[in-house]
Amino acid sequence: MKKKVIAMLLITSMAAALAVGCGGKEESGDTTGNTAGEDNQPNEDQGEGGGSITFMAPDWAIPTDDQLKAFTDETGIEVVVNEVGWDDIRDKLVTAAAGGQAVADVVEVDWSWVGEFYAADWLEPLEVSDEVKEDMPTLETFTKEGNVLAIPYANDYRLSYYNTKQYEDAGISAEPQTWDEVYQNCKTLKEKGVCDYPFALPLNAEEKTSTYLMWLAYTMNGVVFNDDGTLNKDSVLAALKYEENLIKDELVDPADKTSSGMDAYKRILSGSANFLTGPTSFVSKSTNEDDCSVIGEITPILVPGKDAKATVTMALPEALGVTKFSENKEEAKKFIEWYTSADMQEKLNETNTAIPTRNSVLKKLIDDGKIQNAGAMMEEAELIASPFPGGIPAYYSEMSNSIYNAINKMALGEMTADEAYAEMEAKVAELAAE
Repeated sequence: MKKKVIAMLLITSMAAALAVGCGGKEESGDTTGNTAGEDNQPNEDQGEGGGSITFMAPDWAIPTDDQLKAFTDETGIEVVVNEVGWDDIRDKLVTAAAGGQAVADVVEVDWSWVGEFYAADWLEPLEVSDEVKEDMPTLETFTKEGNVLAIPYANDYRLSYYNTKQYEDAGISAEPQTWDEVYQNCKTLKEKGVCDYPFALPLNAEEKTSTYLMWLAYTMNGVVFNDDGTLNKDSVLAALKYEENLIKDELVDPADKTSSGMDAYKRILSGSANFLTGPTSFVSKSTNEDDCSVIGEITPILVPGKDAKATVTMALPEALGVTKFSENKEEAKKFIEWYTSADMQEKLNETNTAIPTRNSVLKKLIDDGKIQNAGAMMEEAELIASPFPGGIPAYYSEMSNSIYNAINKMALGEMTADEAYAEMEAKVAELAAE
């Protein structure tokens, strides 16, 4: 009963909500395809085992024509692609579901949407073997109360990076093991004039600011949320004060307070920042001359921890799910099984630059040299875990909004870390109690 009540509230509130989660993703316009409830009936012209499904996803998730043809040749199932900007997908799904329609048979599912979609009962549970679960640690992010709601296809876990040449110029001989070492090394880099603002930190009022605090607290102290969904005060406040000290000591560029989180991350690619904990995509960016002006100076390392390297890292992956109102569920499940198979993950890395969610495939690509300058990328992938004890909550969007607004006020000098924590703690406690 509670789930149905939440579902009705979500239909009303989510239609007007701004999309969050991976935040700042580039939009792509709709292409020829389908809208809610259209053209997703089985195609009677197909042979036995055939049919037709619709697939709604952003541009970076669309397979090539040759890949789609291979799937159709193998299964007899035709795939009608509806390419939609990431920011629009959730709104379209909400609108369709409110009318009892399937926006598509297979749809993009961001990590931050899982709790909302589960509460509203908009995704069909999927069967996943123990072998796949072992090979795909990010599945935990898309699991609620034992139900796997989507299969992750693109990995994005937190990895740390630092500029080794700047360390050498400052006389620092070893990579940082702890967050305290990172802090002290940043002070040395600044004092010696090697790097004015060594720490890349998103502080604007946007999603990347709240997720950064989460993984900082998680890697620093091993916990973010209590079992009842409230913030763990000791851990989160310690992480928040760490950020406050970075700001006070001018180790963060003042522009990070108002620029986009991605712009803050990118400072390491120009040498204006020395240290970053951020997306795995920066492994490739650090070797691409179109993105990076300090090629050969950036090394990916394990994320620091409190007393040694952190034993966990947080992932923000993307997945594919089957919509509850689909009339082609079995065909849709076959497509997701094919799309997330080991063979396709390797092919999609080549054609779409997607980081595999299967650790076995990631290891193969690194061993084969197809992913260069990998550093600790493989080791970090084996430490992926979720900081949410009960899975992603249905109120994630509101919670994130409260967190990043409080951090931004602190960054702008309108609040102390204690005051910012008090504001976000009150809101999260209120949401968790509802």
